[in-house]
Amino acid sequence: MAMHFDITDFRLFINIAETSSLTRGAERSFLSVPATSNRIKNLEDNLGMRLLERSPQGVTLTNAGRTYLQHARIILSQLEMLTGDLQQYAEGLKGQLRLLANTTAITEYLPPVVGEYLKTHPDVHIDMRERLSDDIVRCIRDGSADLGIVSGSVVTDGLQSVPLVSSRLMVIAPEGHPILEGGEVHFKEALQYAFVSLLEGSAIHVFLSRAAAALHIPLTIRVQVASSDAIFRMVEAGAGIAIVPQAGFERLKGSQKIGSCKLLDPWAVRTFQLCAQDFDGLSAFARDFADSLIDCYRAA
Repeated sequence: MAMHFDITDFRLFINIAETSSLTRGAERSFLSVPATSNRIKNLEDNLGMRLLERSPQGVTLTNAGRTYLQHARIILSQLEMLTGDLQQYAEGLKGQLRLLANTTAITEYLPPVVGEYLKTHPDVHIDMRERLSDDIVRCIRDGSADLGIVSGSVVTDGLQSVPLVSSRLMVIAPEGHPILEGGEVHFKEALQYAFVSLLEGSAIHVFLSRAAAALHIPLTIRVQVASSDAIFRMVEAGAGIAIVPQAGFERLKGSQKIGSCKLLDPWAVRTFQLCAQDFDGLSAFARDFADSLIDCYRAA
């Protein structure tokens, strides 16, 4: 039996798999739900097998669906590499760099590199998303991202990685707050106070929630905000304490009446690493970005 494959089907199927929903997959693919259902039906009929199991809760992949997804990602990744490598020869070709990083990397370490890179690569679009380090490693392994920046003790076996920079998490509080008296504190002690945090679902919020759960102590969130700047303003106003990267503290403390103390837990000092399946196997524009990032922090 001859099997016919279509790039649009690959992209559509990936979007459905990542959202576990035909409707959301259709939205991501800019297709109507009836058109999406029809394409999936035709795909399954052509292959002679079911790729999705449908239920009121959404869709799940069959074993065949998981195999199709794996190869769809590989094929689209290869096409991105081809596009990138041909970009230097043909005007107007576009490239997409799929980059994953945690909260600190996105807010503190990536902006200066991204800004300079896009000036010299105007035809490249960076799809940058925030994820936890464990999730980033999994996405790099399965080919759904080109590059990832991870931190902490996450296991990167099977990937290539390059150390970038080390960072410490610290506690900030309004001047005169009792937590600042000793100049250093364990997370367990800090948990007796209410926190100001980024929104639920942000990588740092999930990370701290897991750390608190490991101690069997609730993390009390008094205020949730959408940006690092808002955290500092809320802390200064007395809404609670917060845990922030030292780089963010140095950048944002300004004239605000905020103090800081060292967080003593071993996980508070984190080394950031740039990861890829194979740096030499990246598209030309992705290799350029990796080189720019490594050069920036190697010189720092």
